[in-house]
Amino acid sequence: MLIPSIDLQGGKVVQLVQGERLAIESDDIDSWVRRFAGRPKVQLIDLDAAKGEGDNSAIVARICAALPCRAGGGIRSIERARGVLALGATKVILSSALFRDGKVDLEFARRLAGEVGLDRLIAAVDGKGGRVVVHGWRTALDVTPAEAISALEPFFGEFLYTHVDLEGLMRGTDMNAIAALRAVTSRALTAAGGITTREEIDRLDSMGVDAVVGMALYTGRLELD
Repeated sequence: MLIPSIDLQGGKVVQLVQGERLAIESDDIDSWVRRFAGRPKVQLIDLDAAKGEGDNSAIVARICAALPCRAGGGIRSIERARGVLALGATKVILSSALFRDGKVDLEFARRLAGEVGLDRLIAAVDGKGGRVVVHGWRTALDVTPAEAISALEPFFGEFLYTHVDLEGLMRGTDMNAIAALRAVTSRALTAAGGITTREEIDRLDSMGVDAVVGMALYTGRLELD
């Protein structure tokens, strides 16, 4: 399944290359909401909240009221997870908060699952150079994505893997890396990072993996069904 992504920064819809360089910016949020209407899943990330530079909660609530959004960005506590769900998100996505002192924070994951429910939780495991990266992909840990997913599997109903090496470059993604992760978990798995063609989406679908697509949709390289 193709899952469109909406990234928010400074009150606008944006697309960044490698999480840093601004490539696309639009303040016509409603046009993107209309374009993605009817999709069973949409991924919504508040980049300002992720960076600790404010948040776009009012816009998140507005988009979640119109689209079935799995939302993330700056969710570092159980209270914040509940708050984003209260804004209308169907599920919440957590990433850096799942790691502490260079390791998977199993205690936090356990409490989160107990308080929120694993069916409403998505663990984002971002990989670069074969290692998990956190804090906006700036900090590499001595943990592989496969190790992180295996450790977190009891507490999350779904995993989101972003292949950071190819994120935003529209050069395709790393099918072998994704297939390796598919083999280590029975949970739902969604992949992101460089996915550009319908052939890639179909191949991922054959593995039982959904595909988050951003840049290719915003540039018109890939059209929705």
